[in-house]
Amino acid sequence: MSLNTSTFLNQASHQKLKRNFECLKNSQPTTSSLQGNPLQNLQLASWEVLENAQKSGRSKCPRCGSSRMFYCYSCYVPVETVPTKEIPVVKLPLNIDIIKHPNETDGKSTAVHAKLLAPEDVTIYTYPCIPDYEGQRHEIALIFPGPNSVSVKDIALYLQKHVKHISSGNGGDSSAEPCLKKAKIETKEDKNLRLLQIELKTRKTCFWRRQKGKPDTYLATIEAIYYFLVEYHQEVLKESYKGQYDNLLFFFSFMYTLIKNAKNSAGKE
Repeated sequence: MSLNTSTFLNQASHQKLKRNFECLKNSQPTTSSLQGNPLQNLQLASWEVLENAQKSGRSKCPRCGSSRMFYCYSCYVPVETVPTKEIPVVKLPLNIDIIKHPNETDGKSTAVHAKLLAPEDVTIYTYPCIPDYEGQRHEIALIFPGPNSVSVKDIALYLQKHVKHISSGNGGDSSAEPCLKKAKIETKEDKNLRLLQIELKTRKTCFWRRQKGKPDTYLATIEAIYYFLVEYHQEVLKESYKGQYDNLLFFFSFMYTLIKNAKNSAGKE
């Protein structure tokens, strides 16, 4: 099963980004700042590596040489001050394909968090370059809100109805990434080949860049992936959840705390 998500984020001016960075640079996550934090009970790896990198400031990407904070959102790798061996690795129960909107600003997307923390199970694409899922539609779930979306609890029922139609193989290489294809003109037949669409209707976002005019149930990409996997683990795999995927929010939770501290220091909250 693969997962597709896309997010739409608002633009911000260069000056605003510069001011926000200066606030973050002077902020440190503390025990008191975690009070009232909806992410405080996560079982996360130590933030020490991120705290040290924050003190050092921006650093170079080991691949493209760009100046970045924590990681390069273009190359999907940590910067030089964040050793890869000190970043947690999360093993996922299924493969995840992230389909990014072409107008989404890379530096504001949380999609890269998933690739950094679960590199073997996550692939990022930018529309219209998308995987070719023809012949696999009963193995795909689209995680995105819509009028025909269902809850994670409905996945098992869906699979039971369509299991006899699922292909028994993919050419012998289960690790191969799907082939890319350009967007094509939609035919009448294509319109009838709907993907299983899932919405996480009970989860509220903690993202600091809220989508204007959208409800608080519209999640950031990494939140959608994380909450989907937690519910998938419980509702589909029927296993007790013990924090197996919490480290997917390793970067997200750290940044949330930094920004919350910065806003508190500025008297905005």
